[in-house]
Amino acid sequence: MTTQSKARHKSLHRALYKAPKAPKPLPIQEPWALLGGMSPVTFMQEYWQKKPLLVRGAIPAFQLARESGLELESPISMADLSDLARQKTVESRLIQSKPWSLKKGPFKPKDIPPLKKDDWTLLVQGVNAHHPIAERVMSWFRFIPEARLDDLMISIAGKHGGVGPHVDSYDVFLLQMAGRRHWKISGQKDLRLKEGLPLKILKHFEPTQDWVLEPGDMLYLPPNIAHDGLALDAGCQTWSIGFRAPTYKELISEILWRTTEALENDPKLCQLYTDPKQPATLDTSTVPKDLVAAVSKHLNGLRWSDSDISCTLASILSEPKPQTVFTVPESQLDLNSFKKMIAKQGLILSPQSKALHDHDFFYLNGESLSDSEESDWPFWLRLAQEQSLSPAMCQKLVKLIKDVDSPWFEAYSSAWILIDQD
Repeated sequence: MTTQSKARHKSLHRALYKAPKAPKPLPIQEPWALLGGMSPVTFMQEYWQKKPLLVRGAIPAFQLARESGLELESPISMADLSDLARQKTVESRLIQSKPWSLKKGPFKPKDIPPLKKDDWTLLVQGVNAHHPIAERVMSWFRFIPEARLDDLMISIAGKHGGVGPHVDSYDVFLLQMAGRRHWKISGQKDLRLKEGLPLKILKHFEPTQDWVLEPGDMLYLPPNIAHDGLALDAGCQTWSIGFRAPTYKELISEILWRTTEALENDPKLCQLYTDPKQPATLDTSTVPKDLVAAVSKHLNGLRWSDSDISCTLASILSEPKPQTVFTVPESQLDLNSFKKMIAKQGLILSPQSKALHDHDFFYLNGESLSDSEESDWPFWLRLAQEQSLSPAMCQKLVKLIKDVDSPWFEAYSSAWILIDQD
């Protein structure tokens, strides 16, 4: 930053960036500034999981503010992130680069370096579950299936802070929210790592492209693109919208494990093995062929329909992360008060909740709460698609909530859904 630009920077008035609400439904056929003038449909066809995309002015508000003499700042401060990093229920990491070190939270206040110190980065995961502006920013990326969407992580760094050149196995949108960051990327095939380090840092990083991102700029990277981002300013903030990329091994293992539970109720499999035709033998240590054939027959008789797979995946992928804690309201409403309140104010899905369905069954946080034959099915679908239900919708819904055993009241009592306060 030149002396002239520094002086201009100091002379600007400051204000916090206020993310606009994403429209419902998202206009996925229309061009978005966030995607460089492309529609989400075009982006998914041409870039998703295929190639990187640099978007200057992805958030036009930053540039427009500068042109009018206003400097927009991140709505989440260093103090906010430090507070989150001190909580047991928030995943956080502190990385220092000279020499490389990695510490995991929760942290004490003295553990986190001041912004004036160089060569460190604080990473705070799942900020969307704790700050409404982070959740609002993340809502703009819900043109990608919820089953793939993970969380919004914020990295804040001292000057020269970074995590080293590395490769991620998932897609990520890197949104610059404060300060500048110098990004270098490479499509290299050499993914060998340096030995003896607490971080997965590439041994030979050979960048082929680089850019300096300023507030409002964004870089999308598909999986397996080597990249390195170095903070150029103290207090540099990058908001990373990341996506889940489970292995087939993880998914199939989970499906098989859940299948064993279902098998307990199969009467055919509860029968004892019998071998009335077993002849006398001198080779008693060999597994009988009839036993092998009988078990093989039952195994080959197991079948998974698309519906079996999809509903099991909906259950698996909607489960909250292990560290997630839902805080139940201190003054919880009774059933009638709950119905009156949502009819007046509406409902929202807790930012920590995840809702998925497979057109037949609806899952919230891993639990099946409704199916397509239930009268409340359309309301659950709307909640999943829009993350909220309007008062008008709730006025219809309350007629279906009969008692405290209603999944809607149970979900409210568990803080999985919340009364809209906005």
